[in-house]
Amino acid sequence: MGESSLIRLGTRGSPLALLQTALVEASLADAGHRTERCTLRTTGDVIRDVPLEQIGTTAIFTRELDDALLQGRIDAAVHSLKDLPTRLPDGITVAAVGPRENPADVFVSSRYQWEEVPIGASVATSSVRRRAELLRARPDLDVVSIRGNIDTRLEILQATPSLAGTVLAAAGLIRLGLQDRISHYFLPEVLLPAPGQGAIAVTVRRGDEEAMAAVRCFHDRRVAAAVGAERALLRALDGGCQVPVGALADAQQAGDRWRVELHARVVSLDGSRVVDATDSAMVDTSESATSLGQRLAAHMCGLGADEILRQVRASPSKDG
Repeated sequence: MGESSLIRLGTRGSPLALLQTALVEASLADAGHRTERCTLRTTGDVIRDVPLEQIGTTAIFTRELDDALLQGRIDAAVHSLKDLPTRLPDGITVAAVGPRENPADVFVSSRYQWEEVPIGASVATSSVRRRAELLRARPDLDVVSIRGNIDTRLEILQATPSLAGTVLAAAGLIRLGLQDRISHYFLPEVLLPAPGQGAIAVTVRRGDEEAMAAVRCFHDRRVAAAVGAERALLRALDGGCQVPVGALADAQQAGDRWRVELHARVVSLDGSRVVDATDSAMVDTSESATSLGQRLAAHMCGLGADEILRQVRASPSKDG
């Protein structure tokens, strides 16, 4: 694929997914490539009345895009990195990780500031991690399940007076121009984001050097160093996007390398148990970022994180 080559980009059809795909398209256009957008519906888009952790697949928002990639119907796929399983199907690799929007979780409510939420109030989320962290911070809350894209969740919140608010990712709201809906940004000490939250990933077929070279124009080395450590920790803990694991890394350039500080947390479903730890390292390759994540995961297991996660996996219901 040289200049003016055509890159077929696969994406989900949600407003946020389409906006993120447009960011990749703009980067490719600046590099001299033409693009064609292929919009697909994923399992997570089709099944909206079942909690994510009960659907029974770790590729809830990615499988259909993976299939299209492996079948050669698209050349690359655009994902929210936090939705991407840490173990990708054979034949698929992450070729680029783009600029990261604010990774924080936020509280959205038209009625309350976070500090004003009444005792026993109902707060909605689709995330096992957010549920566990909310109960750690506020054991009195009634945390209920909510599904759908951002617009759908905001509509449900507006139409449900019994809900005090919902918790979402800041990145999606900001990218969609909905930051005025944010009532409160949670500090990492309260809600530690999902690994990779706020970052965009582009996957290609392994061995497709032309497609890989084309999408590298979207790659951000600093973001890749940070999220590489976060995802390595998640993989080492044998976790996915529906386990109560939070991780956030900060990468600061030091010459040709990056000093990466990684903070991670594992919380029991009821919020009563927590393992919280931090580690840092100089990172110059994806392998060294992986080593940092693996080392911190092993340390956390020694502190009891593996026991908490075993209990989570054994739980008959994780949606409360």
